[in-house]
Amino acid sequence: MLRRPHHLLALIPVLAILGAPWIANRVEPRIFGLPFLLAWIVGAVIATSVVMGIIRQLDRRANE
Repeated sequence: MLRRPHHLLALIPVLAILGAPWIANRVEPRIFGLPFLLAWIVGAVIATSVVMGIIRQLDRRANE
């Protein structure tokens, strides 16, 4: 059993990057001049930082 189930949040960006070829495999629309797939991957990388920050905050609260 998971001691800290909020660690499962880390799966969100992983699934976004792994699912990108099936979900976002197209050039149009362009976002800030980037093809859609590249913009999707950039968004997933940024989401990774956000999710890891959330997990860190939840870990700090769990340790108090």
